[in-house]
Amino acid sequence: DVQNVDYLVVPFNEQRALAHTMLSFGLADGDRVGVSVEVRLEEGEEYHPATGLLGQFEIMYVVASERDLIRVRTEHRKCDVYAYRGISTPQQTQALLVDILRRVNQLRTKPELYDSISNNCTTNIVQHINKLAPGKIPQDYRVLLPGFSDQLAYELKLIDTSLPFEEAKRRARVNDLALKYR
Repeated sequence: DVQNVDYLVVPFNEQRALAHTMLSFGLADGDRVGVSVEVRLEEGEEYHPATGLLGQFEIMYVVASERDLIRVRTEHRKCDVYAYRGISTPQQTQALLVDILRRVNQLRTKPELYDSISNNCTTNIVQHINKLAPGKIPQDYRVLLPGFSDQLAYELKLIDTSLPFEEAKRRARVNDLALKYR
């Protein structure tokens, strides 16, 4: 039933070069399933990119409705969310989701530590894509500064390029829709 994938970018309010990235998979019935790679915070812990370098947090994949993942960012954290339609066939999209779900199961039995540079939300997405299409996403500073990763995805034609990038970005902002369809 998996038909398409969207790339979601959530820039940090205090530092727009940094961002959280996620994927959202569109199903044939119109539902969307989101996948977010995150730190697993224990009671009393707070995330900061600097402490994310210290091997302090475990990594986890959150699989949830797209609506829930977006609303946490737009309503509770007051962040902008940009959703870009990916360019992939249903078969490629299905293979991506299957690879992600394999990793979810792998982490259940073999936990890993989160690292703000090498084992984070964006690097995990890159690893999944490059596993299925080796070399598709090259090493690039925009992977390390994911607030710019949407521009990299645009240049690599991983997302829709039918509009100039700035117009595509303007239209990709989903905050108003998220608030409208609570």
